[in-house]
Amino acid sequence: MKYIFITGGVVSSLGKGLTAASLGTLLENRGLKVALQKFDPYLNVDPGTMSPFQHGEVYVLDDGAETDLDLGHYERFTNTNLTRFNNLTSGQVYQTVLNNEREGKYLGKTVQVIPHVTDEIQNRIQKVAELSDADVLITEIGGTTGDIEGLPFLEAIREFYLDVGPENAMFIHVTYVPFIKAAGELKTKPTQQSVAKLREIGIAPHVLVCRCEYPLDKELRRKISLFCNVPYEAVIEEKDVDHSIYEVPLMLERERLDEIVCKSLRLETAPANMVEWQEIIRKLIAPQHRVRIGVVGKYIELQDAYKSVYEAIIHGGVAHDCGVVIERIDAEVIEKDGPEKTLAKLGGVLVPGGFGERGTEGKILAAKYARENGIPYFGLCLGMQIACIEFARNALGMEGAHSTEFAPDTKYPVICLMDEQHQVTKKGGTMRLGAQPCKLMAGTQAAELYGATEVMERHRHRFEFNTNYREQFEERGFLFAGTSPDNDLMELIELRDHPFYMAAQFHPEFKSKPNKPHPLFKGFIAAAHQSQHGVPFK
Repeated sequence: MKYIFITGGVVSSLGKGLTAASLGTLLENRGLKVALQKFDPYLNVDPGTMSPFQHGEVYVLDDGAETDLDLGHYERFTNTNLTRFNNLTSGQVYQTVLNNEREGKYLGKTVQVIPHVTDEIQNRIQKVAELSDADVLITEIGGTTGDIEGLPFLEAIREFYLDVGPENAMFIHVTYVPFIKAAGELKTKPTQQSVAKLREIGIAPHVLVCRCEYPLDKELRRKISLFCNVPYEAVIEEKDVDHSIYEVPLMLERERLDEIVCKSLRLETAPANMVEWQEIIRKLIAPQHRVRIGVVGKYIELQDAYKSVYEAIIHGGVAHDCGVVIERIDAEVIEKDGPEKTLAKLGGVLVPGGFGERGTEGKILAAKYARENGIPYFGLCLGMQIACIEFARNALGMEGAHSTEFAPDTKYPVICLMDEQHQVTKKGGTMRLGAQPCKLMAGTQAAELYGATEVMERHRHRFEFNTNYREQFEERGFLFAGTSPDNDLMELIELRDHPFYMAAQFHPEFKSKPNKPHPLFKGFIAAAHQSQHGVPFK
């Protein structure tokens, strides 16, 4: 087993996760089996209870773990199969250590950060290594070098490196080389200081990945190499990409990052075969078709809040050689101005998941406009519940129909709390989570798109469709195209007399990749293109 540790310096949000995922892509295409994991220094046990404004989306795995959005990058860019063990937070570490202390597992010793906390961090590295049976394990350390909360993680990987030896492990430091507009030049001093901080801790990076807006010339690379004690060829330029994040693996390949890594870790492989990836980029840069999709949400100011949704939409476009322009639409704007102003010129409308009442009426208006005007509609989680509420109100005449999440006393509770959720008092990790089976109705659009009779999809919700109203919905052409195997939970809906009106209680966006677009997103983009241009894809 070989180990790669990726740290970050100067500022946060540098793209360490994308760098880790892109390196994973390159190594996989060299024929290696890769595993990835993320260490997050915050004290939350997981990001499940954190606001999207604070942390971006919560990415859910098959086993029900609520994890950091970087794990979404890992799964989209590679074939690695992630579990709850692939995301570790300080909260989990301290929770485990304190539980061990209460159970007497430390035999009366004074419990300290070193060695007890750092040992627990190293145990997680070893556990993922054993479970994955991979050739290479890439571990990303969240946060920024110098942060107090990140120090135990850096100490843990320093110790781990000494244990496994320099032939089996290496450090990659992602840093920032800012462009000072007034001076008209790139500055290396922040990178120098970030590396100096790492070296104080006892970690000397083998490779520097330099995020920058402009290319690094030879003089700058030599300067960084000299002052940071890194070989010239190991100073890697990672410039802002022009079109898509999926360009990053090809950029790093041109910089020979994978070659440097394999040389350092004594891995003998053929060069990476990136033909498939190059074709994906071609479709993103110069697509044969175009379509506009509106995403109606409440967190649209923050790009990362619906990260997997945006990526899955783009993947659906890649499947048809179609470029997608995503219009981010605030649901509250629709409440104020009406739906026609923002939705009339779109090929399709998507309503993603979310929590809380704000923006709900705007989403309902968007679903109504799409249904009545034949515009393809795709709802995800809350987006399915919105479709049910809208249909109840405007097609079935149930005035004031709502979800008990937002209106506990509604006369028509078409969406209600799941039975098993009534006794739940804790918020963290208590929703219906992870991969669950969905049985598909024969003859529906959904079954045709999947090409299957049963699928596994990831969930994250507490509320569900109230089956007391099922018969009334079905009488008006509202199909429950997917249900749980016992037929008790309504998982997927579609309208019989509509070009494409589909919504899922689950989150299909979590299972989409650029080279394996999700079937429902493929179908949605195809319908949206036909709606906008009047012709189907050839």
